[in-house]
Amino acid sequence: MRDLPFPVRDANTSHGTDNLGNLPEWDLSDLYTGEEAPELEADLAFLEKECSAFAADYEGKLADLDATGLLECVQRNEKISQISGRIMSYAGLRYYQLTTDAERAQFMSNCQEALTNFSTPLVFFTLELNRLEDDHLDALFAANADLARYKPVFDRIRAMKPYQLSDELEKFLHDLGVVGDAWERLFDETIAGLTFDMEGEELNIEATLNFLTEQDRSKREAAARELARVFAENIKIFSRVHNTAAKEKEVIDRWRKMPTAQTGRHLSNDVEPEVVEALRDAVVAAYPKLSHRYYELKRKWLGLDRMQVWDRNAPLPMEDTKTVSWEDAQKTVMDAYNAFDPRMGEIAEPFFSKGWIDAAVKPGKAPGAFAHPTVTNVHPYVMLNYLGKPRDVMTLAHELGHGVHQVLAAEQGEMLSSTPLTLAETASVFGEMLTFRKMLDAAETQEQRKILLAGKVEDMINTVVRQIAFYDFECKLHAARREGELTPDDINALWMSVQAESLGPAFDFMEGYETFWAYIPHFVHSPFYVYAYAFGDGLVNALYAVYAEGDAGFEDKYFDMLRAGGSKHHKELLAPFGLDASDPKFWDKGLSMISSMIDELEAMEG
Repeated sequence: MRDLPFPVRDANTSHGTDNLGNLPEWDLSDLYTGEEAPELEADLAFLEKECSAFAADYEGKLADLDATGLLECVQRNEKISQISGRIMSYAGLRYYQLTTDAERAQFMSNCQEALTNFSTPLVFFTLELNRLEDDHLDALFAANADLARYKPVFDRIRAMKPYQLSDELEKFLHDLGVVGDAWERLFDETIAGLTFDMEGEELNIEATLNFLTEQDRSKREAAARELARVFAENIKIFSRVHNTAAKEKEVIDRWRKMPTAQTGRHLSNDVEPEVVEALRDAVVAAYPKLSHRYYELKRKWLGLDRMQVWDRNAPLPMEDTKTVSWEDAQKTVMDAYNAFDPRMGEIAEPFFSKGWIDAAVKPGKAPGAFAHPTVTNVHPYVMLNYLGKPRDVMTLAHELGHGVHQVLAAEQGEMLSSTPLTLAETASVFGEMLTFRKMLDAAETQEQRKILLAGKVEDMINTVVRQIAFYDFECKLHAARREGELTPDDINALWMSVQAESLGPAFDFMEGYETFWAYIPHFVHSPFYVYAYAFGDGLVNALYAVYAEGDAGFEDKYFDMLRAGGSKHHKELLAPFGLDASDPKFWDKGLSMISSMIDELEAMEG
């Protein structure tokens, strides 16, 4: 898109990030050319008509369909999902480019409401499917191979069978969904609208958080205190959002008779609760040999008696603080991808050349980074807030990995392409690891190697230790909310209860840090999402160890795994590599890779 209604500028230009080069912007025209595009109007009209027709043709009749009839029904449902997904992808991506724009917010909201209204008649579909007998479905699958392809979708739908409500209540909850979405939007718009005063300059949250990785300790401290000040000023809004979202979830879970607050996430991730608990327990048990040990090393490197929270992501004193241009970042990642397999580079290249990445930090743009798969007959889009830090290069490698995965999985079609969150991080973390290893091999001195190793260990601690601490915080938050309304102080206390345990004895915690739960979007948008990061990191560490050992045909097996999308369970996907995530020892293999990197860093000190 080239017609952005605000001047494009780097929000942090005064801090040496104005030499990043030509940062790409999204061209969303592959979805629609504008909000009044005739194709968009035609798609909305199609959905309104087809949703009603689908209900008229199939409601109350699924049990009477033969295999061919059920296949046609599934394919019609898939087309509805695809066109709905295309509309919401366009509305959502356009909104995330400028969340403070009322017109974009209104357009997204109107699209969401229209689609909710159109799709209400479809609620019967999964409810009726779940009333079919297993034997009946198995006979239909046996009769038609094209239908049998969709069995993993049916299995995931039927996993919800014990928690299904009456048809009337399910329709009510479907319609009520837009109300829950409004709380998410309040959170997004509040975060995007926050302004922080740094050295007399007004910055957004992304640019302010970036100061926490500055070499100058006084700037890091100033940023941490300014973040705490602004969070405290807005803490009632964040507390209200979290209270309401957690209560809404508790009510729905109670009505569905879900045994725990986490059950819904485990079901959608197609992962067994005991596998997640084995991961959580393995990581918590490893805190002393991972984060505690590493931050003690870092404390010495920084020459501090005590670490403060603003030192957690500080660069090392000997670290090169030069800015990485966009061109250099692109070359680094593409070289690593091509060295693994030229097919990977081929899939990644269009992201850079065709407007599939939006990279610059801009006022009102959503913070963070993501890869959005959109729909299987278009392509993914990657969002970054690129500031030229070495970690931003890793973020590019990470999100591009998602993009490659999403392109390959698109072959499965709309209903089978979506990968459970636990496996969705596989290609992204693997892409990071390839980039890291390429940079490590190119290190010319021990000092360069040390800086790269330390940076990777920090990233892994942020991905594994920090995310499991986040998971524990959420478990405590949802458990406490079941007992009643939580004050901001209550939520603050829960946050602090996991921070000291996970970060270790090297740290002191400044006054105000207790509010830093407020800006984490996953807690609001997708409760318990966070353990997927640790799952993905542990899985990829184990996977990379197999690759490093020279496993025959690894690249082909890896591409097959990505192409499978959501069509296979994690056991099936990992079996060709001789791995099994349900084995408790599996997680120790991944964690030992992090531990061995810390061993090497400690040896360098000796």
